[in-house]
Amino acid sequence: MTDSNIGRFLGPEYVANRVLWKACGYSGDDLKRPIIGIANSFSDMVPGHTVFRRVAEQVKYGIYRAGGVPAEFGVIACCDGVATGHFGNNYVLPSRELIADSVETMAQAHRLDGLVLLASCDKIVPGMLMAAARLDIAAILVPGGCMLSGPPFGQRSKTDTTTASEAAGKMQMGELSPADVERLVDLTGPSCGSCQFMGTANSMCGFSEAIGMTLPGGALIPAVYNDRLRSAFASGEKAVEMALRGVSARKILSRESLENGVMTMMAVGGSSNVVIHSCAIAHELGLDAAGIMDAFDRYSEKIPLIAKINPATHEYDAVDLHNAGGMPEVMKVIQPFLHTDCLTVSGQSVGENLAGAAAPSAPNADLIRGLDNPHSTLGGLAIMRGNLAPDTAVSKPAAIHESVRAFTGTAVCFDSEDACMEAVNARRITPGQVVVIRYEGPKGGPGMKELYKPMKTLNGQGLSRSTALITDGRFSGTNNGCFVGHISPEAAAGGPLALVRDGDKITIDVNRKELTLHVDEAELAARRAAWKYRPRPDLRGYLKRYAALVTSADRGGVLEVGED
Repeated sequence: MTDSNIGRFLGPEYVANRVLWKACGYSGDDLKRPIIGIANSFSDMVPGHTVFRRVAEQVKYGIYRAGGVPAEFGVIACCDGVATGHFGNNYVLPSRELIADSVETMAQAHRLDGLVLLASCDKIVPGMLMAAARLDIAAILVPGGCMLSGPPFGQRSKTDTTTASEAAGKMQMGELSPADVERLVDLTGPSCGSCQFMGTANSMCGFSEAIGMTLPGGALIPAVYNDRLRSAFASGEKAVEMALRGVSARKILSRESLENGVMTMMAVGGSSNVVIHSCAIAHELGLDAAGIMDAFDRYSEKIPLIAKINPATHEYDAVDLHNAGGMPEVMKVIQPFLHTDCLTVSGQSVGENLAGAAAPSAPNADLIRGLDNPHSTLGGLAIMRGNLAPDTAVSKPAAIHESVRAFTGTAVCFDSEDACMEAVNARRITPGQVVVIRYEGPKGGPGMKELYKPMKTLNGQGLSRSTALITDGRFSGTNNGCFVGHISPEAAAGGPLALVRDGDKITIDVNRKELTLHVDEAELAARRAAWKYRPRPDLRGYLKRYAALVTSADRGGVLEVGED
């Protein structure tokens, strides 16, 4: 997109276009200016997105001040936590593709000069970034900000939106009453905003800033802070500036900028879901997903855990990280490794942004440490391999206690999350077991559900350091215990996970990044000969189409149409 396209609706061949723009309330003068779309994923059902009506107004003011014209349109947004029940959570990852497609459709159909993307939560941020990479017009992403902390509970100085799920496990053990759990339901989500921990929402917002698509310092500003509105205003201005200068998304997004995101996520212990979304964004750029997986693997050996927040610790959360300087302060620490010449939406390079970053409002040398004193020498994420994960799997060392980073146990297998939760709630899971949840991958689920409930409940039952859980599904960024997700190939695609039987010995070695099934090849071959996949018979609508087209997690879980 260059400035030669701006004002293109003024020619005689665009009479009908001008009639319809004016029918929306625009003037003839408006059509001479850059038209900047505002992709607003406001929702009454997603706490990270209820703030966007006000944020969108500030974006509009910024666009007007810079000489552009705002054109707002709606985009769907699903919440992983709210999307429960029959098929509910199955739709969340598939919604990412709908978001990317809808933003592409509106921008292309209405020939927009640029975009301001309003998104905070799990699949909405990557969906928006995928659209930006696909469209290659001026684009900037504005998060809605994080939620404030919940009150102290038990030994914790602060709580979060998943504390009640852990409390439910304690209630099952007789340690808490139903009234105690309901009290937490009332108190642990005290404001709007994306959930307080380093889950997928805050991770992807931080990733967006690290790759240059969000203004410096804009990722973690709490939703209720006035700075959130000021950052939105400035983003509107920058979108117009980018459109006038011809700075498109692909001048910012590259293999090097994605690697900056990978390194930053290693430093902060980002959600395991960042891996699948990074691969999907790379796909839109025409980059090989395997190269991004290799980057996660490579930088896990180089970038230690610099910033430690929930779930790696319950002492600090996303608000604390913001007050300590947020992503700019973290990136300053790992600057020797970063590609500092990458362009960002600020109009400056990564290096220039870091040189001009404001001082933290509440410096915290314990939260954000130096390279010589990290929280852990292991990177925040680990790409696992082995005979159970030939095409990789993902774990999060930052959230796994050192005592269970190497775990060997006997398998107890479930072909769905529901079947597993029935056993967990009945307290049939015992120390020394490796819980196997399969057929919950992109194709098998379909939709690759987020399996935070089993881990949270097991944690509440006191089993987080004596059991483990592996799956071809996903995890919430708030999970802790010993866990491995994103196992590829998934069970529905005939991956080895489908061949595991109750009682098999499994070893999870996060330190060595290995996932091993201790069953000999002859036995596995016999099991494979007897195995047959049966898709869910109740699939219909979008999920049926999604299951037919989706690729595996290690390729980003994107939709691909086979060649004729």
